[in-house]
Amino acid sequence: MPEYPFWNEPWFAYGVLPLAIILARVVDVSLGTMRIIFVARGHKLLAPIMGFFEVLIWVLAVGQVFKNLTNPVCLVAYGLGFATGNYVGMVIEERLATGLVSLRVITQHEAGPLSDLLREQGFGVTTIDAEGKMGPVTVLYVVLPRKQLQGVIDTVEQCNPKAFYSVEQVRRVSGGTYPTALGGDMWFRRLLRPARKGK
Repeated sequence: MPEYPFWNEPWFAYGVLPLAIILARVVDVSLGTMRIIFVARGHKLLAPIMGFFEVLIWVLAVGQVFKNLTNPVCLVAYGLGFATGNYVGMVIEERLATGLVSLRVITQHEAGPLSDLLREQGFGVTTIDAEGKMGPVTVLYVVLPRKQLQGVIDTVEQCNPKAFYSVEQVRRVSGGTYPTALGGDMWFRRLLRPARKGK
């Protein structure tokens, strides 16, 4: 790689270069964080694509660090970029709200109004009569896009503020009832359907 005169200038070595390393690390670690999440959720196409760009950017960043091992600012920038990238990756993933989740609601009150309201909103609700520590309870199961989770939780808390609920990640589903506005990776699966039929 050719050497440029300004590479040895203090403003570049202690200013521009560390900032470039931080930016590269933020991008590649953010991609890495999302790649791990997509691998766990079974995205067989998105995860490798992100992995390609993640490693490519990482090689460029670490190459500059090894060229400037005597520059402590570059070393600090590398670590700072890594830490920031983890945070940014998690924030991006939360904003995308991909995938499906399973919401389990346990209530001692009459569950009919809540289940009817959720069904009116297009969700599939399964109810089971069970026995809790304090007596009979009703368990409601709902599988829904994660981007719609907070709205459903708000509905549950409005109908029954004392209801116990838990949320679990769902990797794969088959059949069932979902709202018209599909969330998560459902749009991606629809794009792949023609290709799968052709195999």
